Amino acid sequence: MAPAPLSYWIAFHLALVFLLGVEYLLQRSVPDARRRALLTVGMWVISALALGLALLRLYPPAAASQYLAGYALEQALSLDNLFVFVLLFGLFRIPADKQPRVLFWGVAGAIALRGVFIAGGVALLNRLHWIEYLFASLLLLAALRLLRAGHAQPPAQPAPAWIQWLLRWRPVSADLDHFVVVEAGRRMATVLLLALVAVELTDIVFAMDSIPAVLSITRQPFLAYTSNILAVMGLRSLYVLLAAGLARLRYLHAGLAAVLAFAALKMLAADWATIGPGLSLAVIAALMGITLGASLLARPA
Repeated sequence: MAPAPLSYWIAFHLALVFLLGVEYLLQRSVPDARRRALLTVGMWVISALALGLALLRLYPPAAASQYLAGYALEQALSLDNLFVFVLLFGLFRIPADKQPRVLFWGVAGAIALRGVFIAGGVALLNRLHWIEYLFASLLLLAALRLLRAGHAQPPAQPAPAWIQWLLRWRPVSADLDHFVVVEAGRRMATVLLLALVAVELTDIVFAMDSIPAVLSITRQPFLAYTSNILAVMGLRSLYVLLAAGLARLRYLHAGLAAVLAFAALKMLAADWATIGPGLSLAVIAALMGITLGASLLARPA
């Protein structure tokens, strides 16, 4: 498959800026948080599907299938981020009305980081065949980590070591309206900024799992990048919708572990068998459908 021309990349990012502008207007004009989140999630999902339809005209049908499979895979893996967001905002005591701002800038940073990771991953896979086995091993380890972690949230813990070190080295303001403030003539970071840094670091950790996973579906940088970014963009509003009900998804980690294991096995078997994007999409949808269905039907623990 030929690389995407520069015009495709420019058009995608212009559309991304336009959609962010629409999201900003929704934030200002729709007062109800859940209704606003529902509209925003719908906007990003419809946009992702619209790009899939556009790819049918620009590329062979297999490209659209790869894109949709990559999008479904990243959307599924992004659900695990939501648990971490709940823990982080609890750790930093960020009130609900301040959380969307942290997530907005956190996801904005993720766009650049994931672009770099995807470009680096594709370059490595194209030059060094054995990297496939390393990526597959990372995915299998991530699957095992998810199975061991379970779905339960851990009890309250002391602040991470890096936060304790930072607090000893430099005072931090308790201000929750700005990322940086000036107090007593001194420029200071705020708790809100610490939460933002934690969200960015968390995305880097999760990208170590999700980028190899999406590269098991497609090696085309444009397809891998666009599917990844559009899945992540709706994550902030999805958090608003699902944060209160995450505890009910008791089997979610098992489903995500199965998805990661499938991506790893697909990568390991690439030299002997080809699993097409259509079948990949069906397997991911089936695994997540079974997981979510079982979670919702299960009796509360």
